[in-house]
Amino acid sequence: MGRVFNPTAITGIPWLKEFAQAPATLVFDDFVRIYFACRPPRDPVTGQYVSYTAYVDVKRDNFLEIIGFSEKPIFELGAPGTFDEFGTYPTSVLRHNDELVAYFGGWTRCSSVPFTVGIGKAYSSDEGKTFQKTGKGGPIISYTPDEPFIISGPKIRRFNDTWYLFYIAGKKWVLDNGKPEPVYRIRLATSPDGINWTKHGKDLIETKAEADEAQASPDVICWNGKYHMFFCYRHSTDYRENQRGYKIGYAYSLDLINWTRDDENVGIGISATGDFDNESIAYPHVFELDGNLHMLYLGNQVGRFGFGWARLNN
Repeated sequence: MGRVFNPTAITGIPWLKEFAQAPATLVFDDFVRIYFACRPPRDPVTGQYVSYTAYVDVKRDNFLEIIGFSEKPIFELGAPGTFDEFGTYPTSVLRHNDELVAYFGGWTRCSSVPFTVGIGKAYSSDEGKTFQKTGKGGPIISYTPDEPFIISGPKIRRFNDTWYLFYIAGKKWVLDNGKPEPVYRIRLATSPDGINWTKHGKDLIETKAEADEAQASPDVICWNGKYHMFFCYRHSTDYRENQRGYKIGYAYSLDLINWTRDDENVGIGISATGDFDNESIAYPHVFELDGNLHMLYLGNQVGRFGFGWARLNN
């Protein structure tokens, strides 16, 4: 349907200069709020980024028409030494009863590898404009002996009175011309209350591109009596700005535990022409609205030039 938001066109917002990553929606009566992760320029001394979470409001019947914008990041960065000291990315928001709850990836830097991530939780009291983190600054889901790093990519859902948290867990780091690159897989945790979680402890989706395929952004929806997962995947090395980069995959399930991968029926691929999504597409977010199934997704370079909109052809 077109590109919804292009961060390179924004001026006058110093904390939003580059990227618009991992779109996630919150639906209101008259508009749709789309959360995404963005960055100011790299630190001129260290060359490092930090990541913030912002949002744009779009018309409910035309996502290409932006009608509002966040005045500041929805989270403050974590205090020194905390898991989200250097950024929040991605974020998934759910409205449940009278509460707005967000689950987010919190980033911190490392020395032997570039980063690691844990999952935090927050609540909003102003209709999703800002969020307050739970506790004293620690993650609610973090590393375990069989998931030793990169617990990230949270997608929160409720089905049949149960909370489902689809996320990614790091498997290994591989070297690409001396630079460490992470390999991660899609996993699942469930909860009766959204607070106490049980990890299921297994990878949900088989690999396709290669044994060390990295998978991310597991977005699940129930549609026509079946559960559908859209996610993205890439090769482990040499995947930037070429055809080894992210593509969108698809799987289906009847029980949310056992999944059949069926990328041939994903229904969307990279564009043949243009400069937005002709190299890679990634981080799908799928949601139902007014009888239609919509997808938001990142274009080239994992959202450096923003995110686009697709709609299921019924």
